[in-house]
Amino acid sequence: MNACGDMGGAGRKDQAALSNYSDAYWWSPDGLRLHYRDYAGGADGRPPLLCLPGLTRNARDFEPLAARLAGDWRLICPDMRGRAESGQAKDPMTYVPLTYLQDISRLLADLAITRFVAIGTSLGGIITMLIAATHKEWLAGALLNDVGPTLEEAGLARIRTYVGIGQSHPSWVHAARALEEANRDIYPGYNLEQWLAMAHRLYRLNSGGRIVLDYDMRIAEPLRVAGGEAGVDMWPVMQAFRDIPTLILRGERSDLLSDATAARMAQDIGAGAEVATITNVGHAPLLDEPEAVAAIDRLLAKVLNG
Repeated sequence: MNACGDMGGAGRKDQAALSNYSDAYWWSPDGLRLHYRDYAGGADGRPPLLCLPGLTRNARDFEPLAARLAGDWRLICPDMRGRAESGQAKDPMTYVPLTYLQDISRLLADLAITRFVAIGTSLGGIITMLIAATHKEWLAGALLNDVGPTLEEAGLARIRTYVGIGQSHPSWVHAARALEEANRDIYPGYNLEQWLAMAHRLYRLNSGGRIVLDYDMRIAEPLRVAGGEAGVDMWPVMQAFRDIPTLILRGERSDLLSDATAARMAQDIGAGAEVATITNVGHAPLLDEPEAVAAIDRLLAKVLNG
């Protein structure tokens, strides 16, 4: 368990929430040691929140969400294989959604969790859709963060330009500035403090004292297979969410999830779905934006009133 220093007011509460987690591990079906953060909460029996990160992200990506909800809710935040503190795969072609689903299913079995709210950002949302397709009874609620059954080619092309390309910086400020240069169109309102916070979630300090991306560069290899990102038709899966409180978040500036796709998703799911657009943000919202906070609170209220 991490410890925190004394801070005043809301800062102390947020820091305490961020520190109130245990680092824990589980083994994948093919023998990889995988890591997750387990934020304490949910003592009243409410279902845990299973937080599934995007392609190049990790458990740290959900720190803003944990700062707000931990204590009231238990948050389980895995590092997918090849990311952060999880082991790297021997075969890079296992860096695909079906394998991630198998890894997560083993984690849930180990923890004896059979009911949870899935919070999936981008790739994590694809894993959430696969859970709905195979074990919808597990889902007490679902958040699909800037992802859907149809992914826009512009967004996929942008992702291909940076995934798997190593970066090295002499300081955290240099890493933050590099993030700003590459992503200012996605988060145009960010200041240096926010870029630094993002850098600490995406990068790590290596043994040589350099700041480097915190994932196995080989996660890009499945994306290089022709048609590899298309996968199966996920539109029929939307019907699996019909009896499940579902929130579809879309960044207003997103190049991966179109407004039309989000609207069709909500129509296919029906009355239990809500679409919330996060203004002046691209792919993907970080879940601490005011519109996201309000929408997540509405989703969790539906789960509790279920």
